[in-house]
Formats: sequence, C-alpha cells, structure tokens
Amino acid sequence: MNDSTLTLAAPPRRVRRRVNTLALLSAAVLLFWLVAAVVGPSLMNQGGGAMGEAAVFAPISTAHWFGTDFLGRDVLARVVQGTRYTVGVALSATLLASGLGTLLALLAAASGRWLDAVLSRAIDTLTSVPGKMFALIMVAAFGSSMPTLVLTAAIIYLPGAYRIARSLAVNIDAMDYVTVARTRGEGRLYIMLHEILPNIVGPMLADLGLRFVYVVLLLASLSFLGLGVQPPAADWGSLVRENIGGLPLGSAAVIMPALAIASLTIAVNLLIDNLPGRSARGDH
Repeated sequence: MNDSTLTLAAPPRRVRRRVNTLALLSAAVLLFWLVAAVVGPSLMNQGGGAMGEAAVFAPISTAHWFGTDFLGRDVLARVVQGTRYTVGVALSATLLASGLGTLLALLAAASGRWLDAVLSRAIDTLTSVPGKMFALIMVAAFGSSMPTLVLTAAIIYLPGAYRIARSLAVNIDAMDYVTVARTRGEGRLYIMLHEILPNIVGPMLADLGLRFVYVVLLLASLSFLGLGVQPPAADWGSLVRENIGGLPLGSAAVIMPALAIASLTIAVNLLIDNLPGRSARGDH
C-alpha cells in the first residue's frame, strides 16, 4: 500500500517541476525584454535610424542577425529600439489602468451603496464604447502622441480592472475582520489600505499581467494601422507595418517584430498561468 501511495504521489511532483520550468523560462523572456527596453537602445546605437549600406530586405546573416528593412537598416537594432516604446507605453498604460481601477474599487467598496452605484454606472459608460473605436476617436482628436496613447489605452482597460477589483473588494468588505475594524472606529482610508487592499493584491497583480498583454496587442494594432507610434520612432507594430512589402520575400524584417510581440505576450501569459498560488490550487 505504501508503494502505491508513493507511485501516485510522483506525478504531482513532476508536474510542479514542469510548471516551475515554464515559469522560469517565461520570467527570463520577460526580463530580457525589460532589460532591452531600459539599456538596449543605448547599446544598439547604430543601424536603427540611418539608412544602411546593406541591401533592402537582406536575409539573416552574421552582419545582420535579423536581416535588414525596407531602407537597408539593421532590423535587430530597430527591434531593440522599438522595445522601449512597446514595453514602456504598454506598461505605463497598464499601471495607470490597474492602479486607478483598484483605487476606485476600494473607494466604492468602503464608502457605501450610493458612491458604489455612481462609480459603477460611470464606469459602465466607458464600456459601452468599443475599445478600438474609442482609440480611433482619441487619436483623430488629439493626435498620436505618447501621452495620448497611454491615456487612451488606460481608459479602455480601466473598466475591466475596476470590475475585478470591485468584486474582490466587496467580498473582503463583508468579512468579519472588516466589520470589527469599523466597530473599533477605524476610518475609511484605513479600511481601504490595511484591511481590503492587502487581500486583493495577488489577484490584481495577475490581472495586471493579463491587462498588459491586452495593451501590447492594442498598441501593436494601432501602430500597424499607422495610428500608433509615429516615425522616426517605431514600436514593434509599426515595424511590421513599414516592412510589410517584404512579406512575399519571407523577409525577417516582418517576421522578427511579429515574433517579438508573440514572445512577449506568450511569456507574460505563461508566467501568470504558472504563478505559485495558481499551480498550488491546480494540484488540489
């Protein structure tokens, strides 16, 4: 009987090792792109902006690891330089959306029904407008600047962050220890920051990762349409757009930026799916 117990216990250990490996690989990919966004452009200061001497849409070689683009520029340098815009704008918009959504949700949960109702109905009005349409309206009205892109993406994904945070905060607000805190005279700010917020941080961090993926894809689609980051700057979506003429040739100038987008989004998704808390719940 002991042998059968040991035999049945072995697969979960193997599953945990596999999950940890996926999490580590995903974290390594994510860390690579974060480092590339911070220090990459200063290291790759050649070939990213000026027209190169290489052939247009040259294949991958030792001189050009990612080939060249439609102007003969080194695609590797362009991708690394575009990381700062792709990751920076998306991360700023995600932090703004999740931070503001969580703050409003805490305020709604701790303040009572009337403020909860007002905030919820106001957030619902943002949901009524399709995200892509709202982005097109904002860009057409205010131009395609970095602050406009960050604000637009944050407004689009604010309702989702608010709804998740509110559902968590309302459940926590009904707990006995929150009632005890109110009974002993604690104020609204104390209950928000000390009783509710610590208990929703974990789920909201997971939601932040998913929302980051959504923002990356939104900004990439806007740039592909020519409404995102404008020349001479370029993010990964605009790199795909400006080199789309090389697609029939199988040019790396189109494939590599697309793979960069895929690697970033897949890494974030895998990292979230394999967080320690989630894997532990899955074992049960």
